[in-house]
Amino acid sequence: MNPTELPPGAPVPPAPHAPKKSALLIVWLVVFIDLLGFGIVLPVLPRQAKPYLDALAFSDVSRGAVIGVLFSVFSLMQFVFSPMWGRISDWVGRRPVLFISLLGSVIFYALYGVAVSLPTTQAELALGLMLFARIGAGIAGASVGTAAAVIADCTTPDKRAKGMALIGIAFGAGFTLGPLIAYFGLALFAREPWGVGALASGLSLIALLVAIAIFKETRDPNNKAAKEFFSLAKTREVLAMPTVGTLVLIYFLAIFAFGNFEATLAQFTDKVFGLKDDDNFLVFAFVGAVLMVAGGSYRPMVKKRSEAGLLKFGVGAMAIGLTGVGVVAYLVLGSDGSSSDIAKPLFYVAMSIAVIGFAFVNPSVSALVSKRSDPARQGEVLGVNQSFASLGRILGPFLGSVLFDAHPSRTLPYLGAVLALLVVAALLPRLKGKEEPQTSTDKAKA
Repeated sequence: MNPTELPPGAPVPPAPHAPKKSALLIVWLVVFIDLLGFGIVLPVLPRQAKPYLDALAFSDVSRGAVIGVLFSVFSLMQFVFSPMWGRISDWVGRRPVLFISLLGSVIFYALYGVAVSLPTTQAELALGLMLFARIGAGIAGASVGTAAAVIADCTTPDKRAKGMALIGIAFGAGFTLGPLIAYFGLALFAREPWGVGALASGLSLIALLVAIAIFKETRDPNNKAAKEFFSLAKTREVLAMPTVGTLVLIYFLAIFAFGNFEATLAQFTDKVFGLKDDDNFLVFAFVGAVLMVAGGSYRPMVKKRSEAGLLKFGVGAMAIGLTGVGVVAYLVLGSDGSSSDIAKPLFYVAMSIAVIGFAFVNPSVSALVSKRSDPARQGEVLGVNQSFASLGRILGPFLGSVLFDAHPSRTLPYLGAVLALLVVAALLPRLKGKEEPQTSTDKAKA
């Protein structure tokens, strides 16, 4: 569209279409490489913390609580900082926020490698540094809402869900290759525990260099948010937007439910099937592969079905799958063991169903939130959405880690997850409503 053809008073359209496609590609690559680091650390964190917890003679419940804190503090920082990064990106642009995020990942994953290399005689220092590294990485990683805002900058409302699915695909790809890189790459470091942090830090550095070299700004210069980076009033405004508050609550509960599963998976495979570290990497890689394939299948499906319909499917699949995971735990640990022969195949089927459901929930919620919010506040609104998702990642892993050790059947985390999803099912009918009309800027992106 030529700017001279715009109606009087209409905003100047953003950069040409080709750079927008390039921005989507780079955001995908940046999120993918950044999440490789997450996928490398996640499978081993509980096991790398264990020697230090044993050295301090922690009880089973206390051990679960500490591991839960190490998982959850990452998301606590995202809960606090996601809206702030979103508002900053609405004001100064997406590019500097993504750069700061990746630089922080480089630094704090390296610190994590230092922490897990300390001897058990320095257990308190090691756990303290692990905690500090997780805090820093959480602050740095609170930019997923900004990445989603880049996609919103580059897509029209009718293509928004397809765009948001890119983050899910990137997450799945990172979740797949992260454990595999850890599985094969740690051999290069003779199985030294610091190798995990070194790999994650190095890959984040690659992502940072790629972003600096290629990524161009996508924020419309005509859209500038107020300079209120920490603002509860602004957050309340976002939650008061029609149906946005319900969507944010749904996202929080879905993330909470999946967090119960995600944070206990490494312990589940150990306690239920006796899998060691190498096999555990492959289980996490399988989860990532399912996420990646499901995310890819979402993109063509959204052409024929509404985001709300795909959201309902995702919630139902998550509930069925997580119920199945709990049944597997009961078959092996909570009964006489006579049905345990079918446990492992059932586990992979149930886990796949739950992961497929989660892969459908993520882009559906993000697209609906984006389409029902002010185009000038995409970074802020999507940041608030990610903030409450982070709250789910705080409470879900923490409660899941505590509940996992609270009963010998190991079923309680999955029961709690399913109960949360039943609440989501009760909220879904509230989502009826029309999407926001396209603006001139949206039409220029088409």
